[in-house]
Amino acid sequence: MNLTSFFIYCVVVTFTPGPTNIVILSSVHHSGAKKTMEYVGGATIAFGLLLAASTILNQILAEIIPSLLSIMQIIGSLYMLYLAYQIYKMGSTEAQHKQSANFVSGLLMQFVNPKVLLFTLTVIPSYVMPYYTTSLASFLFVIIITVIGFLAFSTWVVFGAVFKKFLQNHQKVINTLMALFLVYSAIMVSGFL
Repeated sequence: MNLTSFFIYCVVVTFTPGPTNIVILSSVHHSGAKKTMEYVGGATIAFGLLLAASTILNQILAEIIPSLLSIMQIIGSLYMLYLAYQIYKMGSTEAQHKQSANFVSGLLMQFVNPKVLLFTLTVIPSYVMPYYTTSLASFLFVIIITVIGFLAFSTWVVFGAVFKKFLQNHQKVINTLMALFLVYSAIMVSGFL
């Protein structure tokens, strides 16, 4: 398993702007950090639940259809390339989502967030399942990825105002770097090398 590629993928996907992180940033400005941490709690629990459900589903499917793992690696790679393109072209004038910052909204947001849904469906079969087959290993990776997600969400709370200005001032450079990191991760996970 290429741990560097795994961590780059997890960090880039969870730390880069997406619906959840943008809501967190907006909520910090409108509701304060304490209230926004309730939202983060709900978002983190939902993120972990989605990872666990995806892991179980992928393990069942891999037993039924052994070639599914290779297909999921390719799908995961294509999704990473799509994310790289989306991050690269992201504009600084995109509207921020306004949503109430509470536990339930944080929980529900993850279940309708396409970035999170696709990430949770691809990260385990792309990085973990080709190298680890035990349920314990999968569970440990679910915990690790959930912690990375929580750290990303919390970072957006703590540094919300700083990140907002920094992203606005240096958005093109940051987006290009994040996109290149994702392209690297996509190549490493594709199984072609």
